[in-house]
Amino acid sequence: MMRAKDFADELVSAGFDFFTGVPCSIIGNLILELTARPDIAYVPAVREDVAVGIAGGAYMAGKKPVVLMQNSGLGQCLNALTSLNLIYELPCLLVVTWRGFEGKDAPEHIVMGETCDRILDTIGIVHHTLSGDNVKELIKESFTHIIEKKTPTALFLKKGIIE
Repeated sequence: MMRAKDFADELVSAGFDFFTGVPCSIIGNLILELTARPDIAYVPAVREDVAVGIAGGAYMAGKKPVVLMQNSGLGQCLNALTSLNLIYELPCLLVVTWRGFEGKDAPEHIVMGETCDRILDTIGIVHHTLSGDNVKELIKESFTHIIEKKTPTALFLKKGIIE
């Protein structure tokens, strides 16, 4: 299991310098780490679509944003992603916790857990799933993708990958 600090370091060393999002227990330590760092900004959001909008503004101000959210938040921000980010080429990295993965979670997470990757396929957002040994590679690859293609990219984060 990777330390939250090391995960944050990988994001920052890849070039990401602005963070926003909505809490989830899987990324609680990561959010604590990001809020404590003096070298980056973390802006908490009240909803996932608000976080996507904040990230869009940060990108227009020259930042390379990351949006942290639970996969249930994908449903909340689909309109923002499709009518803002994809149309106006406002890239961001979406770090999405994968609640309900393989049907193992509280009942309210099961449906989104079974469909969240297909939802992103449907709207054409590239996504990958983090494991213990591909974090560094996928973060760097995602940074390159959002800079070159100017579209959001998502990294799914299952429970147990970071502390």
